[in-house]
Amino acid sequence: MSIEFDRNKDMKIILHIIKKEFLQFMRDPKMVAINIIAPAIQLLVFTYAATLDVREVSMIVCDHDNSYYSRQLLSGFTNSGYFRTVESTTRSADIDIALIETRASVGIVIPAGFGNDLLAGKQPQIQALADGSDANSSGIGLAYASQIINRYIGLQLAGSSGPRKTALLSVTPEIRIWYNPELSSRNFMVPGVLGLLLMIMTMMLTSLAIVKERENGTMDQLLVTPIKSYQLIIGKLTPFFCIGVIDILLVMLVATQWFGVPVRGSHPLLFSLCLLFIMTTLGLGLFISTVSSNQQQAMMTAIFFVMMPMIYLSGFVFPIENMPQIIQALTYLLPLRYFYTIIRGIFLRGSGLAELWPHALALLIFGVGILSLSVTRFRRKLE
Repeated sequence: MSIEFDRNKDMKIILHIIKKEFLQFMRDPKMVAINIIAPAIQLLVFTYAATLDVREVSMIVCDHDNSYYSRQLLSGFTNSGYFRTVESTTRSADIDIALIETRASVGIVIPAGFGNDLLAGKQPQIQALADGSDANSSGIGLAYASQIINRYIGLQLAGSSGPRKTALLSVTPEIRIWYNPELSSRNFMVPGVLGLLLMIMTMMLTSLAIVKERENGTMDQLLVTPIKSYQLIIGKLTPFFCIGVIDILLVMLVATQWFGVPVRGSHPLLFSLCLLFIMTTLGLGLFISTVSSNQQQAMMTAIFFVMMPMIYLSGFVFPIENMPQIIQALTYLLPLRYFYTIIRGIFLRGSGLAELWPHALALLIFGVGILSLSVTRFRRKLE
């Protein structure tokens, strides 16, 4: 009877702390906007901005052949939607000037005799130049250009009676792209933005709110009350956990209904593993609050020691496979790496727990570990 009474009393104290935290949160309209509305807006902005798709690449054309075939090839560029002809010239030197003055990103030179070579069944030569100062856009633009050129020349030579016909028809590659057949970077980026927003909102909010309370002196007032340390920790973290749940629902709603990104896997599994990730970020936020004496320190610690490594090394921006071996080894220390594998697997490949359990287990170990360490440090500081 006494034990049950103590449990009820403990639960009442925790509920009072949670209520106090929610009231404090709701009294600040800016915080409500930042934590409830901002994630949806950020998802909209980030997803439109964070795309690797290249459209309407500015192109300068130097057509020395000026034949039916050369014009047909160039129309293939503009009709693809990937290129936009900004200038035509008859002097190859003008291409260098256009690239230097950034009036164009890609230059196409079609030599004289292009059409005659096609009619004769010979493999014609075409020069493609690109501004390498933007390696990403240039590389993708050249890849698009190569596909358009090879497809057109292949079709023309296949219909000719020249010596190249037999060689071209001997191999017919049949390419199939699974899970993201449109190769839309949006389908790849939206799940990544979900992980990024969850990390920022829950970790930053937890660390700043606790440090702010310590700065204002209200934490000291709580310490002189009979509230136990575990009651205070549960009461402090629960509201931020609830806010994280709301953010998950909002972001998933925008991702699926606005952007049309499919969730091919299990929705309950996706939601459950998002909660597991929130446990990790809440632990990180609590840990940062224990090593920071003011809000400025908490923010700088969160940005430079947690957020930036997570963003750059987790696979959100750069492929982990392209990193040096020692950096790849360091990425295993980042919970966001495992979370990205999980959410992209569920969103795009329809993976289930049978395929994702190693990553879920790693996330669980990180979550329990960082939360235990943070709670231990927080209790020591309270004492």
